[in-house]
Amino acid sequence: MTASHQAATRPIITFDRVGKVYSSGPIEHVALAGVDLTVETGEFIAVVGPSGSGKSTLLNLAAGIDRPTSGQVIVAGVDVGRLDENETARWRGKNVGVVFQFFQLIPALTLLENVMLPMDFCGVHEPRERPQIALKLLEDFGVGEHADKFPGQVSGGEQQRAAIARALANDPPVLVADEPTGNLDSANAAAVMDYFARLSEHGRTILMVTHDRELAARTSRIVAVRDGRLAPAYEMAR
Repeated sequence: MTASHQAATRPIITFDRVGKVYSSGPIEHVALAGVDLTVETGEFIAVVGPSGSGKSTLLNLAAGIDRPTSGQVIVAGVDVGRLDENETARWRGKNVGVVFQFFQLIPALTLLENVMLPMDFCGVHEPRERPQIALKLLEDFGVGEHADKFPGQVSGGEQQRAAIARALANDPPVLVADEPTGNLDSANAAAVMDYFARLSEHGRTILMVTHDRELAARTSRIVAVRDGRLAPAYEMAR
């Protein structure tokens, strides 16, 4: 289901009193505490805050990578915390594209094969169409000429752009991105932001962690996180 087909009558993402606690033996770390957040279809949100504030945890919960310790995370009409591991993987593959801070491309696959992998896993698109769709996505991000190269044969910035293409392979309604422009120069970062803005205009919902204030200012809303709680965005400058 494409982003444009999502029902506009309910939020696409809802955090309801969400808490996340990580335990290491007797030591507990509260990453999020009682977070309430509503995201409408088509919003492009920058998640900002100091290191260790809970930004990445918020993204991981929205993507079903982590499970809440308390509260509910509802994404695309699904209570993500109630899914088992196999259900979560299938659900994420069709509903949430994830751009990791450190790419996580598979070294033994070419860039083209990396982008095709989510399609193969979820059975999205006809098999004969997948190479063309993957190549078009790579071209959209300026790395089409490297389609047959392995990740280790291209630069970090090129790997990052391929990782963004992979996140969009199944046309998910939600995209979560952790510092997606962190390895890009200013021109390529601006190009990625332009692409994200167009996706948002066509109904894609984007949650993006960034430390770049100028990039955050280009989104439709800024969500600030401090000490595991949502905070007014202006506080982040202090």
